[in-house]
Amino acid sequence: MFKWQGRIDSEDGIEGLRWHQKVNELEVGEDNSLANAVTLVGFESDLGVAFNKGRVGAAAGPSAIRQALANLPWHWPSAALADLGNVIAKENLAQAQTQYADAICYALKQNDGLVIGLGGGHEIAWGSYQGVFNAKPESARIGIINFDAHFDLRKPSPNTSSGTPFRQVYDHCQLHDTPFHYACLGVSKAANTPALFNFANTSNTRYLTDVALNDESLCMQRIDELLSPMLKDIDELYVTVCLDAFPAAQAPGVSAPSALGISPTLVINTLHFLAQHQNTYGYQWRLCDIAEMNPNYDIDSRTAKLAARLIFEAVDAVSSHT
Repeated sequence: MFKWQGRIDSEDGIEGLRWHQKVNELEVGEDNSLANAVTLVGFESDLGVAFNKGRVGAAAGPSAIRQALANLPWHWPSAALADLGNVIAKENLAQAQTQYADAICYALKQNDGLVIGLGGGHEIAWGSYQGVFNAKPESARIGIINFDAHFDLRKPSPNTSSGTPFRQVYDHCQLHDTPFHYACLGVSKAANTPALFNFANTSNTRYLTDVALNDESLCMQRIDELLSPMLKDIDELYVTVCLDAFPAAQAPGVSAPSALGISPTLVINTLHFLAQHQNTYGYQWRLCDIAEMNPNYDIDSRTAKLAARLIFEAVDAVSSHT
């Protein structure tokens, strides 16, 4: 069990509070009020990473992210903070993903604030999607935005893995006759085979490469042009950030470090763009997660601190634009 603790600035009163002082540790299924709460749900898993032939260690990711969050200042006095603990994937990945999806669904149904998944390998995404799907109104359309060097559209062969979640989402959409709204930002041509690019193109996956997003003068214009048509056609938005989207010097603690990567500032600007455009396009952004946090390979907690900052910015973006 993670123990929330950190610095206390009692001389500053309520304006000196930090995340560790705001958090309420709760359990799924309790008769809890999560009204206007930022809600954390951890997924302790690196089974998907192992099946994808990556560097294991991401199961310890949720605790590392919480540790980096603990001392951050709390800037939203009207909001609460809840921690629903971790779902642990020991042997059966699909079973753990279903259990995690149930926790996400519970949080979304109980909560009108942002729900945040803490990974763990990117197999967290299949659980997150199922949680949104099970919580949404029947006819609601789901859109996914993934910041990632990889499409994660691999065909299971035979196991599902951290490389298959959005292929699983695609298959689920086909089964339920619903549109596949998926965008991947930061794709590396050097990290995805022609087969994956071909499937991305035939499945109408929207994407921008890491090279395209390193042109600072045009990157936000390109993101707007890519995402706006999708945002107009969805009701629920799920945002997922794979930490291997960033340069290895900034995010060494991942399963597959990136040689190039994209800028954290670009991702932060996009998070604020997505929060701001909820009213413009009529969708709700209620779920995000952070994937591939692997403390075994982190240096000076760089990756954990980056993950915490991105979570902070997501909360700030949603709080500022609702």
